[in-house]
Amino acid sequence: MLTKREKVAYGLGDTASNIVFQTVMLFLTFFYTDIFGISPAVVGSMFLLVRIIDAVTDPLMGALADKTQSRHGKYRPYLLWLALPFALCSVLAFTTPDLSGNGKVIYAFVTYTLLMLAYTAINIPYSALGGVLTADPTERVSVQSYRFVFGMLGGLLVTACTLPLVNFFGNGDNAKGYQLTIAVMSLLGLVLFLICFAGTRERVQAPANQHLTLRGSLTSLWQNDQWRILCVAAFFLLTGMVLRSTLAIYYVKYFLGRADLITYFVTLGMIGNIVGCAVAQWLSRFVDKVKAYVWLQLISALICIISFFVGAEQLALAFILYFLWGFFLQMATPLLWAKMADTVDYGHYKTGIRITGLVYSSIVFFIKLGLALGGALAGWLLAGYGYQADIVQSTATQQGILLSFTLLPAIGSILVAAVMSRYKLTSARVLDIHRALALQSGEPVPGHVKVNS
Repeated sequence: MLTKREKVAYGLGDTASNIVFQTVMLFLTFFYTDIFGISPAVVGSMFLLVRIIDAVTDPLMGALADKTQSRHGKYRPYLLWLALPFALCSVLAFTTPDLSGNGKVIYAFVTYTLLMLAYTAINIPYSALGGVLTADPTERVSVQSYRFVFGMLGGLLVTACTLPLVNFFGNGDNAKGYQLTIAVMSLLGLVLFLICFAGTRERVQAPANQHLTLRGSLTSLWQNDQWRILCVAAFFLLTGMVLRSTLAIYYVKYFLGRADLITYFVTLGMIGNIVGCAVAQWLSRFVDKVKAYVWLQLISALICIISFFVGAEQLALAFILYFLWGFFLQMATPLLWAKMADTVDYGHYKTGIRITGLVYSSIVFFIKLGLALGGALAGWLLAGYGYQADIVQSTATQQGILLSFTLLPAIGSILVAAVMSRYKLTSARVLDIHRALALQSGEPVPGHVKVNS
């Protein structure tokens, strides 16, 4: 079993990642439209365009990590090598030089691209690291629960502190405030990545005689049918989640009419995320993680649908539902990432090739594709509804924001549930795979663990 100390160290890596990830989800669209002065439609298109670049860089990064040989392992050294470049790119993305309209678009595109490249280069190895800390299925859920609790603590830091720090550092100059706020958070993230590097160890190794080529790795990857299911589910999940998270600020400011409550609203949602992630390990002890995942998506969809019927004057109910949505949706997140490690084992069992980095990187690509499409949809929908920054919005615009914040994310969760109903790597099946792999390698055969369903 892994020590709590190592699980915490691994979790702190996601705290560092989430300082940027949650800032992008919650504030970058608003920063570009209301601070930097770029149109919502351009922002949406830019988000989607950068994903084309990720289509190449994500699998390449995963394949590179799988082939890396160093005294620190395959995946850990990237935390050491890239912590500083990642921090610098984060600051550049939230810097607003005095440029023409076209100059602003070019600057935003270049710096956002650099940020996503740096995120790929450090987050792909970090994610894969979670799959090689332990081979125990129960411990994998535990590791991912620690990861996402600490990751969401990073998100809580973002939601609770970003706007107050912007006001503090900017003193009326929001552009300066955002730049200095992200600089402070990025410095903290750098330190946390180094702690993660120092406090973890890689234990699950690829076969000693394995020689990887990119073509062979990709062929093995495509033969993994359970990997394909996770990719599609991750895409739908992030599209709906990011659409709702991006529009949360607009929902509070322009539909509820309470701009003064934005920080409280998104912070309460983040608390729901943290509590949900913490409960995931307990849930996995009593319910198979595949069945639990499907039901959690359906519950999240139902909460979004109910939110559509909440009036602007029903503030308490709006807050409670946003908390509950975060609680149930994020309870499923550690289960999803534990399934990724199971999918690596399944691919190893089916093809004889273990490609941890490539499996994680390709699924992360679909996560980022969903992230981009969710952000793009938010920008396109705002433009389509006639949104203009810092004015009283028309009734049609307000209703459009409400619809996009509630019903469209509900559709995303329903699609995820439908896709995951075809996923067959139950806890019992994963244990059978581990037994088969142990027999092949001559290692001690793990015993069966009873899973209630």
